[in-house]
Amino acid sequence: MSRSSPRPSGTSPHRGFKDPSFQRSLALFRAFLREQDDPEACYSLLARDAADQVEVYDGPVAGRTVVDVGGGSGYFTEEFRRRGAHAYLFEPDLGELGAKPPDGAVVADGYLLPLRDAVADVTFSSNVLEHVADPQTFLSELARVTRPGGLVYVSFTNWLSPWGGHEWAPWHYFGAERARARYRRRTGRAAKHTLGENLFAVHIGTTLRQVRARDDVEIVSARSRYWPFLAEGVVKAPGLREFATWNLLLILRRCPP
Repeated sequence: MSRSSPRPSGTSPHRGFKDPSFQRSLALFRAFLREQDDPEACYSLLARDAADQVEVYDGPVAGRTVVDVGGGSGYFTEEFRRRGAHAYLFEPDLGELGAKPPDGAVVADGYLLPLRDAVADVTFSSNVLEHVADPQTFLSELARVTRPGGLVYVSFTNWLSPWGGHEWAPWHYFGAERARARYRRRTGRAAKHTLGENLFAVHIGTTLRQVRARDDVEIVSARSRYWPFLAEGVVKAPGLREFATWNLLLILRRCPP
């Protein structure tokens, strides 16, 4: 299957900020700074932005089936529903679902989704890949439940980005255990993430090679999710991309069987 990168095929009627742009990147960055104090504002903005991206690449989601894998407390699922989609949340961690998950949320492992083949028009996974031990099996499951011609949206924070260590970043550059120990000293509590248990060192170059070798999906776009300019260009620079991309967004198209 050829690996083409066509222009986005649709325009979202809900478009907020121009993507990419400094205004959008600044708004998202400010929201991330308030994540702990105001998660509602942070993740609602991120959900609107991600839904806009899906609609730019694949047209309006109204009336279509969207499967949100690993979507936590459901901000993305709720946003897709607001836009008229039949959206369903599958989350493996009860703690991440929160007190009021979306109606119909299912506790399920992304390695083995309780869904038939080809049931989704869009399969969506935001910032999950770095938390799974076997990314290729996870991607295979996303592809399996997506209909031929459907869209697979996958983003993840790569290990060498400034945020690769999550709550103990950027000290992960000096070693995971040292970074975790520093976090405990500074906050008085254990870090949420442990390298090799619920956080894994996923790299852009390796991931791109693995995805390009697959025959069940083709790459529509490989870009920085948040970068304010040259969002696709930065991903084409080996070495630099591992640090500068921050978060890789893969827009994939499900190939016919």
